[in-house]
Amino acid sequence: MVTVFGLSVALATPFESSGAIAAEVMLAQAKRSLDSGCASVTLFGTTGEGASIGSQERERILDAFIAAGVQPGQIVVGVLVDAAEDAAQQMSQALSKGVGNILLAPPSYFKNVSDDGIFAWFADVFAHVGDTARDVLVYNIPSVTMVALSIDLISRLRKAFPSIVTGVKDSSGDWPYTETLLRQHGDLIILIGDERHLAKGVRMGGQGAISGMANFAPHEVRAMAVDGNDDPRVEQFVGELLKHPVTPAVKVMVAKMTGDDRWLAVRPPLTSISADGRRELALAFDGLFRTKAA
Repeated sequence: MVTVFGLSVALATPFESSGAIAAEVMLAQAKRSLDSGCASVTLFGTTGEGASIGSQERERILDAFIAAGVQPGQIVVGVLVDAAEDAAQQMSQALSKGVGNILLAPPSYFKNVSDDGIFAWFADVFAHVGDTARDVLVYNIPSVTMVALSIDLISRLRKAFPSIVTGVKDSSGDWPYTETLLRQHGDLIILIGDERHLAKGVRMGGQGAISGMANFAPHEVRAMAVDGNDDPRVEQFVGELLKHPVTPAVKVMVAKMTGDDRWLAVRPPLTSISADGRRELALAFDGLFRTKAA
């Protein structure tokens, strides 16, 4: 039986006033997400501020999740670092605990790099990891990394590492690119990172999403990611989120849903959304989603 990836919540990371990760709060959010229809949780991705979370913290959170009963196979771990050795260390750490997938972004410090250079970096990471390397979702998010993963590069990686590179998370927001990726790579798990393209991408063969909006609208996003159902409310609210830095904006919505202001904190260099911004987001969300129940 073929297992479809489905919906993974791009879990946000809450912080105590001390700056430490609020592990129990994070775990409770993960369990709510799984109970609401998410097939997995993605830790330390873009929404989870993974580039600001060190290896020791990662291990502590992973161990806490598994000890609390979250199945390792229900965990995706983001790896967002530049040095191949560091990427391999974080990847090996997660794989040793049995996680389901690794979400691996390309290095982002150097700009205007070639496909050959990016390919060589991925190859170096996999060589460092060795025989345990598996289930890698390469992460195309050029708005953040400034490094686009071309269709040709993905084809090269798939051909060179067929037992390692199993999918792509495409957060390009570029529908022609996404459409080409879906047409050319039905052999890969294609995940749509932009909810505005999610439903039509799933109808074309996409296997789901890793979604920040699933933190606070899991049922609605699941209907798009699993069933391919359009939801103009979700698509419109993405536009509202994009009026602000996205990760802090997602955390505003989690704080609104949970009533826990620890979600508002972000790690530098990010800064929290202003009170005016928080009100704008809350009003926009209520205007779109609360009317359904009226």
